[in-house]
Amino acid sequence: MTRIATIPQQRLTADAIQRNQARLAETQAQLASGKKANDLAALGSDAVRTLTTHSMLARAEAQSTVARQLGTTLSLYDTAISGIDTLGTDLQQSLLTAKGTGETAGLQDTIQSAFAQFSALLNTEEGGVPLFGGGQDAKPFTPATLQDLSSDPAKDFTNGSVRASARVGDNRDMVYGISASDLGGAVAQVFRKLADAGPFTGPLTAAQSTALKDAGTALDRAMTGVRALNAENGHRQAQAETLTTRAEDRATLFKGIISTQEDADLGQIAMDLSQQKTMLQASYSVFSQLSGLSLADYLR
Repeated sequence: MTRIATIPQQRLTADAIQRNQARLAETQAQLASGKKANDLAALGSDAVRTLTTHSMLARAEAQSTVARQLGTTLSLYDTAISGIDTLGTDLQQSLLTAKGTGETAGLQDTIQSAFAQFSALLNTEEGGVPLFGGGQDAKPFTPATLQDLSSDPAKDFTNGSVRASARVGDNRDMVYGISASDLGGAVAQVFRKLADAGPFTGPLTAAQSTALKDAGTALDRAMTGVRALNAENGHRQAQAETLTTRAEDRATLFKGIISTQEDADLGQIAMDLSQQKTMLQASYSVFSQLSGLSLADYLR
């Protein structure tokens, strides 16, 4: 008589079901997370390379963030320096007109307005910190009006001498800070000359005419210095933009490498999922058939 041993077959089928269930659960987890593995350890030999790439990505993203923030700061510098350049040019024109015509109508108001703009630009803040403070938190330019200007220009400025810098690359720092005294020291002396010669409320006197000529010459020299600082700042802006682009390109590259190492192939997962479901259903069917067998089926 042939002996029918269903119990070992059931055990084998049950083991197959467990394996298929485990593979299906793993595939479903990959589908849900979009990753090949739940942790780096499961990546095997690729784990070290992945960790290294993650570190390089973090550094590139940090450098990109610093470069973007630096670009914003340099843009604020550009706005302030360009503003001083513009008001200086306009003031020069007003001084030349007054000296040429001998009339001062509106000149005093023009000088005071220019000084107010000048003071506001030197005291520009970024995030509550003086942009031209040179490491100090107080307003770098203290006079509020022309009359508040000191005979000693050094007393009008409270900025420090620290020049701000930023780490923009591996072992690379960019020094970009500009102090209020560096930017506006010569211009402030021009305003001091005009304050001493004023007020300008009527026809020019000989002394005032001479003062306007001297002030115009000094202002021209001061504007040369302001424009030189603006040119340097523009060069740094271009560098910051280039560094930002390079850092973002590196970050994109590293993300691609990480994606290749970590991300699951969703197309392959869909195929595996379908196949594993079919295999599991087949295992269930076989197990069910084995469980339903009895000796009576063979004795009929």
